[in-house]
Amino acid sequence: MRSLFRMLFSAAVLTLMAGATACGAESPAHLKLLKTFVDEFVEITPGVGRFPKSFQQGGEQPAREVTFAYSFSIAKYEVPQNLYEAVMGSNPSRWKGPRNSVESMSWEEANDFCEKATARLRAVKLIGNDDVIRLPSESEWEYCCRAGTTTTYSFGDEAQATGDVAPKATLLDQYAWHTGNAAGNDPAVGVLKPNPWGLYDVHGYLWEYCSDDWHADSSGAPTDGTPWRDTAESNDKPASRRVMRGGSWKDDSTWLRSSSRRAIGPSARNDAIGFRCVLSRG
Repeated sequence: MRSLFRMLFSAAVLTLMAGATACGAESPAHLKLLKTFVDEFVEITPGVGRFPKSFQQGGEQPAREVTFAYSFSIAKYEVPQNLYEAVMGSNPSRWKGPRNSVESMSWEEANDFCEKATARLRAVKLIGNDDVIRLPSESEWEYCCRAGTTTTYSFGDEAQATGDVAPKATLLDQYAWHTGNAAGNDPAVGVLKPNPWGLYDVHGYLWEYCSDDWHADSSGAPTDGTPWRDTAESNDKPASRRVMRGGSWKDDSTWLRSSSRRAIGPSARNDAIGFRCVLSRG
């Protein structure tokens, strides 16, 4: 499964690497952004230290046990606008700010960013030739969001303090941008508290794309952490919908639970949707 997972990127990345090399060296500013991006990944080693080998995934669908047989790294932050623009040459975001999370790109464009970032990082030797930047699988995303917890949120079961009236959620305010505290704010990534594994904005701010096709329930889902892709999918028949996780600044606290999920069309765009990346080492 992992080898098939990597092969999905191979042809596109090789082409992009050739283009990156032809364009010459990165500018100092872009090189700094790329280096910062790599340095901010958090290594995830299931079965070692604080990282459990298995976890119970689900809540919106029947829970299932997922067991990882591989390690990976996940970005500490959602992709910021300055990095996205450096890689893609444009910034689609409605709410501008260099270190704000990029938004209003489609799933397809987020996936394209991953392929281009892989090529650029390989070309300047910030990652190895077999390393890949990609979107997380849904299992990887929830595992990292939960950070070893089994509670409703990574910080506990309750979003609201005694006396809070929705959408107010005083406990959630410390960790997440949501409809109860986002009005008038235009935040950079990482302003609020991280989860126990040092990941910021996994609850709220922006919904985050995953690599999986959308399935309403978990019947037949992989249990090894890899993405669930429809076998009938091909370049001529792409997935009709993808998965996004985590909730956003437009949602109330119930949508920011660790298990919350929604479907999204691969070409749809919204200013409440962004993404974070995974780094797979070869």
